[in-house]
Amino acid sequence: MKKSTMIDLLWVVTRRDLVLAMRRRADVLTTLIFFVMVVSLFPLGVGPEMDMLRKMAPGVLWVAALLSSMLSLGRLFSADHLDGTLEQMLLVPQSLSMLVLGKMIAHWMVAGLPLVLMAPVLGIQFDMSAEAIGVLILGLLLGTPILSMLGAIGAALTLGLRGGGVLLSLLVLPLCIPVLIFGTGAVDAVSSGLSVASHLSLLGAMLVLALVFTPWVTAQALRISME
Repeated sequence: MKKSTMIDLLWVVTRRDLVLAMRRRADVLTTLIFFVMVVSLFPLGVGPEMDMLRKMAPGVLWVAALLSSMLSLGRLFSADHLDGTLEQMLLVPQSLSMLVLGKMIAHWMVAGLPLVLMAPVLGIQFDMSAEAIGVLILGLLLGTPILSMLGAIGAALTLGLRGGGVLLSLLVLPLCIPVLIFGTGAVDAVSSGLSVASHLSLLGAMLVLALVFTPWVTAQALRISME
């Protein structure tokens, strides 16, 4: 398949999923509202101690972003599975990995990108410095796509299973721990006066590895689930 054709295929799948997501705006808003509520409740529950809030801010924001992105993972393939679209995707001669990558990109744009855009506003509640907020945004830009791609593997493996939501969480959460560690570590490095390059470089390396391997792994998982 020519490169231009594969890019066109990727664009078509991504645009299709974005259009479908916009028709279900309630699902998109649910993810964003959950993120805002979880992050906003911590300052109210912990108290107004700014030093404590600054220390816990990276972990709270990253964990909330992970849990929020997982809310929509169950719907990543389920709608296409129910209406038969997924079976047609398995039969077409085009690369299933490229189709899956398009769905991953659309999921991140709907469930991950809004969280990145909202994070600076929520970081102000924790009295984060401008530099820390900048590193937080950069880390989320690198890390949230990884969460979507790892989540797609779990969504494909649990497709059609009864109680798949619980099993999906058990599969995905351990895989996301390194992303949380390096994402929060980058922001902590700012407050400690250390370099953030190592943490962000590792996140970038993980993103490249995820882009290379997760579409293929997800495609194989879909074939197994559909048999």
